[in-house]
Amino acid sequence: MNGEEPIAMHASADASGSSNAAHATPIAAGEARTPRAHAPNLCDPALYLNRELAQLEFNFRVLAQAQDPGMPLLERMRFLCISNSNLDEFFEVQVAILRHHLELGDVKAGPDAMPASELLARIRARVLELVATQYSFWNDTLLPELDREGIRFVARDRWSTKQARWLQGYFQNEVLPVLSPLGLDPSHPFPRILNKSLNFAVSLEGKDAFGREGHMALVRAPRSLPRIVRLPDEVAEKPYDFVFLSSILHQFVEELFPGMRVTGAYQFRVTRNSELEVDEDDVQNLALALRDELRGRGFARAARLELADTCPKAVADFLMQNFELGEADVYRLPGPVNVHRINAIYDQVDRPDLKFPKFTQRLAAPVVAERNLFEAIAERDLLLHHPFESFGAVVELIKQAANDPAVLAIKQTLYRTGNDSPLVNLLIDAARAGKDVTVVVELRARFDEEANIQLANRLQEAGVQVVYGVVGYKTHAKILLACAATCICRPATITRSLRASTPTSA
Repeated sequence: MNGEEPIAMHASADASGSSNAAHATPIAAGEARTPRAHAPNLCDPALYLNRELAQLEFNFRVLAQAQDPGMPLLERMRFLCISNSNLDEFFEVQVAILRHHLELGDVKAGPDAMPASELLARIRARVLELVATQYSFWNDTLLPELDREGIRFVARDRWSTKQARWLQGYFQNEVLPVLSPLGLDPSHPFPRILNKSLNFAVSLEGKDAFGREGHMALVRAPRSLPRIVRLPDEVAEKPYDFVFLSSILHQFVEELFPGMRVTGAYQFRVTRNSELEVDEDDVQNLALALRDELRGRGFARAARLELADTCPKAVADFLMQNFELGEADVYRLPGPVNVHRINAIYDQVDRPDLKFPKFTQRLAAPVVAERNLFEAIAERDLLLHHPFESFGAVVELIKQAANDPAVLAIKQTLYRTGNDSPLVNLLIDAARAGKDVTVVVELRARFDEEANIQLANRLQEAGVQVVYGVVGYKTHAKILLACAATCICRPATITRSLRASTPTSA
């Protein structure tokens, strides 16, 4: 160095952002450097959002879609239903798990360091806001706007004489035969109430046919009947007049208790823990273990009680005591406790102007040309962008693989499939045609566990080799592999993009 001070060089970026040696600046040895910023402490709770509270905020964003006046009216209704059904699942899983851990003394906080007791209190405060916003939108915005479009949910106090007569006939002929009211007394204790079922607590005065003094009875709405009843044209006053089944039960409940006086009828709904507890490391047969857990899902520990806002304190206390819930678990609603059921009218109302325009998916060019897809992807990879491009290309690929003598084996993952999925039928056809078919079925797809167990049994009965995923993980990947006897194409892939959040039936 000939006695000169050593010089370090650093390159500065020009206006375009690129590094340029012409802008190098000399820094003499020993000259103070600008200290680098300290790396963040990843254990700092301030860096993290709480998972449960963030999920509630997502529901507010869903509800904001319903509140958007630029949306078609019936789509706004569907967004309200989605936010309502999402809240059901939130209590069935997240809140139920939190309560379970708190009761077991397992109160370890997450990365955000929020104690479980504080988190439950904050959840309740935010849920109260969400529910108030949902029902304010339902009562003050959606109902009047639907009415202006000739779509009404007719309340009991607005039934005409003709409508009341028709609805009474409907009650007597369709509803009454399937009802089983239960009077509560020492020989008939409080029954097990099914998760999310609609029920009425009925307060009574007088004596029944056996001379017994009546005080309280429970009436469960039939699950076999529609929750929304459309009035026929001869009694309807607008093109689409609907009545809640709960309104019909409320109006005519006294017919269930001859000789007694009904002093009140109050709808309620209980939400239960729906998270399945299965230790995969300790079970030899995951399907059997899940099946056993599923039997008790509908009657697991209660997590929430929804009540009509007119329900008196004595009845509310009686229900809370029997469900082993506290005041913080009760939500009083100024409207139907199952408001998401209004989604049933979407397909009954023939008003395209109040819905999103019908979308026709694009078919991949090789499918339109009725080409052999193996030859098509030998020429170039095929990228499908769902839902804008039809999934029919994948169905066609499996169909061709099932019928191609050169294909020896088909391997596929299945997470959620519909009851009439063409993929399942094609895989079964391939197995029966002598091909080696292997399917990875994820049994733990939440709320689809029972359907997936039945699917696995159906596949196995057809000779398909079924694998139940990977211990400790959920298999969400969608993968298909067809193995041929000879290489008829270069390695190719069909890539399926994840679809954005879109309205679904609630």
